[in-house]
Amino acid sequence: MTTAIIALTASALKTAEAIRAHVPGAQIHGLSKRVEGADIAFDDTMAHLRGLFDDGVTIIGICASAILIRAVAPSLANKREEPPVLAVAEDGSSVVPLLGGHRGANKLARDLATHLGAPAAVTTAGDLSLGFSLDEAPDGWTVANPAVMKPVTAALLAGEPVALVVEAGDESWPPAAPFAAPTEQTAYRVLVTDKAGCEDDHTLVVHPPVLALGVGCERNAPAGGLTAFVREQLAEAGLAEGAIAAIGSIDIKADEAAMHDLQKTLGKPFRVFDAATLDRQASRLANPSDVVFSETGCHGVAEGSALTLAGDAGELTLPKRKDAKHTMAIARAPQIDLTDKGRDRGLLYVVGIGPGVDGWRTAEAVRMLRDADEIVGYQLYLDLCADLIAGKPTHHSDLGKEEARARRAIELAAEGRKVALVCSGDPGIYALATLVFELIDRADDRAWNGVEVVTAPGISAFQAAAARIGAPINHDFCTISLSDLLTQREAILKRLNAAGEGDFVISFYNPQSLRRRTLLPEAKEILLKHRPDSCPVLIARNLGREDETITVTTLADFDPSVVDMLTLVMIGNSETRWINRAGRNIVYTPRGYAKKMED
Repeated sequence: MTTAIIALTASALKTAEAIRAHVPGAQIHGLSKRVEGADIAFDDTMAHLRGLFDDGVTIIGICASAILIRAVAPSLANKREEPPVLAVAEDGSSVVPLLGGHRGANKLARDLATHLGAPAAVTTAGDLSLGFSLDEAPDGWTVANPAVMKPVTAALLAGEPVALVVEAGDESWPPAAPFAAPTEQTAYRVLVTDKAGCEDDHTLVVHPPVLALGVGCERNAPAGGLTAFVREQLAEAGLAEGAIAAIGSIDIKADEAAMHDLQKTLGKPFRVFDAATLDRQASRLANPSDVVFSETGCHGVAEGSALTLAGDAGELTLPKRKDAKHTMAIARAPQIDLTDKGRDRGLLYVVGIGPGVDGWRTAEAVRMLRDADEIVGYQLYLDLCADLIAGKPTHHSDLGKEEARARRAIELAAEGRKVALVCSGDPGIYALATLVFELIDRADDRAWNGVEVVTAPGISAFQAAAARIGAPINHDFCTISLSDLLTQREAILKRLNAAGEGDFVISFYNPQSLRRRTLLPEAKEILLKHRPDSCPVLIARNLGREDETITVTTLADFDPSVVDMLTLVMIGNSETRWINRAGRNIVYTPRGYAKKMED
């Protein structure tokens, strides 16, 4: 989870900077009217805090507890899924974990308190008495039966003997101090194991991340088959799925649907390795194969991947098992560190940020921009979302270099990075989503094919313009790009005539540039043949920005020369109406409700 340090006043900034130095990857979010120098600026405190909370972001608020409580209260639902929320005094004199004790809030509070030289106001009974919480396991650890956590903790707090049995892991957690040796008198026990099926009403089972899963599959193996095979083998071997630290395979399998399904279903990190890296494990393989070497360049994909993930201290605990389409192997190590081991599959967010105003960003777009490690986009678009991407590496290119931006984004993601490609409006409407998929289609490169591409829709300019003026697109409508740089002029004219004859409300994108000056006047003449001179025309420029202008005129009076590339032109159909009420221009297109009213 990412971490946001909230500063509402200038005096809070010093404490925020001290905290940021201690929390890797944290960013300072400052109230724009009062705080200068923050990584991210915001205007609406309550909405900003609630958005962060809903996105699962850890919040460290250098402010009154009541502000944080009131902001996130409407979003409270499941205590086991809520992110940590901490309140810190402006002078750093106290740290209060408010929410997220089940997600690391108490530990974070203690760490910050030690760093700031202040007390941590931890009120959780287990933490106060024991110094730790059983439901606050380290990253990667899994509690198999959390329902037993409450009676086990209650027994520990009551001073009753609870046994600790460690069968797997490095004995780093939980602390041994409050536990007793197992005897017939111990009613409860905590079992740290990588074995499956050990749960009962008196045994809290904790799985440490000690198993490395290596997998392989034949080309185009069906999604789901590998997952079912792995689960069958784990069950047969009596090993717990929750003890898997990571999944590994060879890089030429990064684009396999079977691999993607396995990663998504198990919810574990997925790493791929080149053949040379895997073949360094050749001497440690239980089932080296010259056939596999001739096909892949390494003597064992599944065993080699498992051992590479597990590291030098790892040992094969489940040598290669296979069926007609799949292979898998398990290696075990006391600790599994994924640092510098292989690469991720790679993730590319294609994000639409709307016309530019903060309020027109979707929650999904905000989440993706916060989640991405690197950002690609046209500089103007990056400026429009600077509050969400501050401090992250960015890559930009000039207007007209769309292919370069899309290609760069795919290349970065194919290296295993988490990348966001920023588009204005909706990325699937005259933007870069189609270019991303076209480039992937043409290249048919395994690394590119393996990248997970997720598109976040945005509010398009025609939607924003319509909302500003009334409801002009409430009936059938279409959009037409008047740029003949990518589309043949004849095709554009054909579409203009068809849209005019079909009586569609039409929104023109890329209507006119310094060099392209003829198609918009031609469009006017074509449409005058199909609709009245009084047909309303909406001219919307710089939507959502400080110098936004929205003008309404008639088709007869419409002057194409006033239009540039920052303008959207919308022309109504034969029934679209333009009225003025209380000094406000309103344009709307009836949908037929009048007939129902008359009936």
